[in-house]
Amino acid sequence: MSRLQLARAAFLVVVGAIAFLVIYTILKRPEPASPPLVITLQPRPTAEPATPTLATINVYVSGAVHQPDVYALPLNSIVKDAIAAAGGATADADLDRINLASHLSDQMHVHVPRQGEASPTPDKKSPATPSAPININTATLEELDALPGIGPALAKVIVDYRTTNGPFKKIEDINNVKGIGDALYAKLKDLITVGP
Repeated sequence: MSRLQLARAAFLVVVGAIAFLVIYTILKRPEPASPPLVITLQPRPTAEPATPTLATINVYVSGAVHQPDVYALPLNSIVKDAIAAAGGATADADLDRINLASHLSDQMHVHVPRQGEASPTPDKKSPATPSAPININTATLEELDALPGIGPALAKVIVDYRTTNGPFKKIEDINNVKGIGDALYAKLKDLITVGP
């Protein structure tokens, strides 16, 4: 081989090696780094134990209304809602004698007096007791206060206990309220309930 052929062969080998290195470098170039995968953990919602709650309450509406009857009303209804459910007040209704904003509870009786109708006078000898058991999980301060041996202060303690500890599961649980003892519980047990 002549020197010229040898130089050409060497040149071709060098050019081929350079081309190979360039192609190899391009093909083997590292991929750009992908952003790191970020996983955000969300706390799972905890399932709270289901407590039976009333979706509606039953209220008896009587007196100066168009359709006196028992009505199923949503929780947190007020006297005005009960009167509206009964078709509204009649023309001779004396709405100034009742509190239209009072909250209702299950098994409550709302009487709309007529103008000139005498107000019922409570018997002073014995405190009024409810005709049907009062649900201690939904009772208002006034309803609890009407129970024998329960005054406004103890009614507030019962509502505060219920708010802090959740609904009573059975009527005996009212014994956990400070101020309720065995003697008072004996007077209350037939007048209270925890369900509808």
